Order: sequence, then C-alpha cells, then structure tokens
Amino acid sequence: MKLLYCMLGLSMAACTPQKTVNSGEDELSMLIGTYTDGTSKGIYSFRFNQKTGTATPLGSVELSNPSYLTPSEDGKFIYAVSEMNDSTAAVNALAFDKQTGNLRLLNSERTPGAAPCYVSTNGKEVLTANYSGGNMSVFRLRKDGTLSPAEALFKGTANGPDTIRQIVPHIHCALFSPDGKYIFATDFSADRILRFTLSSEGNISRLPGEATDITPDSGPRHLTFSPNGKFAYLINELSGKVIAFGYTDGKLEQIQSIAADSLQARGSADIHLSPDGKFLYASNRLEGDGIAIFTVDTVNGTLTRAGYQPTGIHPRHFNITPNGKYLLAACRDSNVIQVYERDTENGLLKDTQQDILIDKPVCVQFIPPFHN
Repeated sequence: MKLLYCMLGLSMAACTPQKTVNSGEDELSMLIGTYTDGTSKGIYSFRFNQKTGTATPLGSVELSNPSYLTPSEDGKFIYAVSEMNDSTAAVNALAFDKQTGNLRLLNSERTPGAAPCYVSTNGKEVLTANYSGGNMSVFRLRKDGTLSPAEALFKGTANGPDTIRQIVPHIHCALFSPDGKYIFATDFSADRILRFTLSSEGNISRLPGEATDITPDSGPRHLTFSPNGKFAYLINELSGKVIAFGYTDGKLEQIQSIAADSLQARGSADIHLSPDGKFLYASNRLEGDGIAIFTVDTVNGTLTRAGYQPTGIHPRHFNITPNGKYLLAACRDSNVIQVYERDTENGLLKDTQQDILIDKPVCVQFIPPFHN
C-alpha cells in the first residue's frame, strides 16, 4: 500500500486535519521535515502505528526548508531549522498538538550562520549546527517554549585535505551528551569532534584542545550515543566509516573504525542505534544508496557487519520507532519515506511496501504515544 500525501503541492486547507484521531499505546505522532524548493510546503504530521507500520496524514505547517527538526521531551514543542543559505537562515519554535497533529509557529530566530542543518535541545537550550556558516549557535528557551535570540556562536575550522569539500568550515551536528554536562559538535572540515562544557546555569565554554581528532579526510557528520551512555558512534561522510568510541565523563576514546560505505562514494549520511542498543544502522548516498547494518557488542561497544539494505535514492535521514519494530528511511531524491520492518534477532530489514510519498523528505521524527 502506498500513501500519497502532499506530492502535488496541496493547499494548507487540504492538509489540515479534519478530526481528532483516538489512539492507543501503538500510535505515535510522526513529523516529516522537507526541502521546499519543489512541491513540499514545510513540516507534515502523521499518526504512525508502530504495530502495523501504517501512517495516517494529519496536518502541516508552511515553513522554508525545515530539513531537520526535533521535539521537546514532552512533545509539546518542535524546534526546526530553516536551512537557507543566506541571511534568512533561522531556527523556529512551534507548538504541537499530539491529539490533532496541528502545528503552530510560535517564533523564529536567525541562526546566525547559513544553512542550519541540525537542531537539538535539552529543554533549556537549543543548538543549531550551521553547515555553510561553519558554526554552532546557542539559543536559550523561554518558559513558554519560544526561542531567545542567539547568545553564542562557536566557529569551526578548515584544514582537512579535501580541497573541495573541506575548503571552508562546516559544522554538521551539535548535540548534548547523555549525562547533560557536555555538548559535542562535528567539525566536518577539520576532521575532529569539538567538546564544550555546559554548566548547570547553562553557560557554555570550550578550552583549547577540547577536541577529538579523527583520521584526516573523514568528514565527521552525525554522532549518536548508546542507550546506556557508555559508547558513541560517528558516521563520517567522506571516508564512509563508522567510528566507535568509549565514552566516560566527556572523553571519547576510539575503539574501532569500520566501513559503512564499501564504494567510497563520499556520501554517508545518518546513523542510529536500535532502542535496545544491539544493532547500529548507517545510511549511504551517491552510489549504492542504502543502509549498512551492524551488530553491536553491548559489552565492549564493537561492531560487526551484519548486512546491507538498498533503499531509494539519497537516504539523507532515517529513524527507528521506539518499539524497535520499524525503520523509516527518508529518501530525498525518490520523494518517498520507505517503511522497513526490522528483524529483532538479526537486525535485517524488510520493505513493507507501505511507502509514504512526499516531495523531498529529509527528516523523520517520532513522538511517544499520547494519552487521551
């Protein structure tokens, strides 16, 4: 079954929910971010059943290039970038109604730094990684969920060997550590991960040398932590390798490097662990588009190649349902979100053919079940 939704540039009225959908524990709210230089208008909301893998369209909100978004812990607010490669680049705060799927823009703040491509929050601050700006910006949150203007900007550097891709600074990811004491940002063009200290008052600082160096010509892109917080995994866009780290109190110590992209396409993109921490997935683009699958040794954090799942074209982002049953891949250039069922024993994926068709989808986020 294929779900056709907003492929033809439907109006806001046509994408507005007509009624409240009652759901149980298997029903998730799902939000899709898109690029809007085609027929997509912004962010789309769905009800996704994590038992059956079916999606029901609910609503939408118009927003320019919301290529990455993240919900607050309670799901009442959504923070989304507007990935514009000029002075209009911004981060947006939206109110979200989990019952109806309605999204309402609260306020927007300039990043300032072009092409913000990643956003994260700890409930007190919001971070954006600004790719073309080559910096990370920090915004404090007000009690009503709105954003204050940017208070700090941290600049990356450019000294990597790729004379095209690493010629200027790029920050591709900025996120909080599981213990809440640190912030890590991937300094793409310098082949390193920057570390910042976050005080209890929300002050952010970085001393010289607070960085983890990566092999030159790697292009560190996205970082994720294991459920138990003992390990971290980095996908490198240029080298196509996943690096496993041990994590202790702000320190990342490399324990393994393993290829996710065997074709050297220099287009690796996203990385996620299954909720139980037993499997790791990493997406590749440009050639052999698909998702590399690894088993995880949960004791020492090492990875073993388990398989490879071909996908649509350009799987920029993907996500796994909280119950671990489904993996949804946002394939930008195929204009589709593919729904895969996970085998929880071996980690392999099976296409359910329950495609969600949207123009240029590039981000999938889930919000846990709501209660009536």
